[in-house]
Amino acid sequence: QVQLVESGGGSVQAGGSLRLSCETPIYINDRQCLAWFRQAPGKERELVATLATNGGRTEFADSVKGRFTFSRDTVKNTMYLQMNSLKPEDTAMYYCAALAPSRTMWYCPFSLRPSEFPYWGQGTQVTVSS
Repeated sequence: QVQLVESGGGSVQAGGSLRLSCETPIYINDRQCLAWFRQAPGKERELVATLATNGGRTEFADSVKGRFTFSRDTVKNTMYLQMNSLKPEDTAMYYCAALAPSRTMWYCPFSLRPSEFPYWGQGTQVTVSS
């Protein structure tokens, strides 16, 4: 399984910020979906944000909307999740993911399931204390 390479997790107090990075050493075309998921202990992996490489449109879970931003640097082949105003309920392992380049997607619906993503980062822990 191709690994994406994550970094940037850590521990912060509520209200703080973190930026997660994910290097994508795979071919990314302009009709593909990139995503960030998170998984808290005892819970299912949930979709946090998506980015459509066709136009850069981003979508966010309601729980993070207005606090997280998803961006991508095509020169560095890296995507980022900027997390501001962090809350204790944001505590989880965060994973970056990418759909296969062969699966053409003009936009990224929030119905995408983890099983649909063949490429994953190793995960990075984010812990927010109150």
